[in-house]
Amino acid sequence: QVQLVESGGGSVQSGGSLRLSCAASGFDGANYCLGWFRQAPGKEREGVAAIDSDGNTSYEDSVKGRFTISLDKANNTLYLQMNDLAPEDTAEYVCAADFTPHLKVRWYLVPTFTDWGQGTQVTVSS
Repeated sequence: QVQLVESGGGSVQSGGSLRLSCAASGFDGANYCLGWFRQAPGKEREGVAAIDSDGNTSYEDSVKGRFTISLDKANNTLYLQMNDLAPEDTAEYVCAADFTPHLKVRWYLVPTFTDWGQGTQVTVSS
């Protein structure tokens, strides 16, 4: 059974940094993609960043240059380094997995991923 457990959320001031972690377990092999989504109150869940088994990455436009997604394959841990945070980044951040080797074109859509974590809250104050 796939399990995705996020950690690292918290409250920071505008311009600050946080690093989110997602510990993945219950699956093996090389063919999977992992992603970070976020959902702010009253808004739909949106894709933030994703990475495939070859290390290819993709980002939502508003986070390019500020967020970095990375994967520690040895420990099956996904990271999201978030720098220069802004109040509009406030949301619950959720880790997701999809068992395909390469990122789909519309990776940022919720139905693209099949397994989900519980989320970790990020709050950025101005």
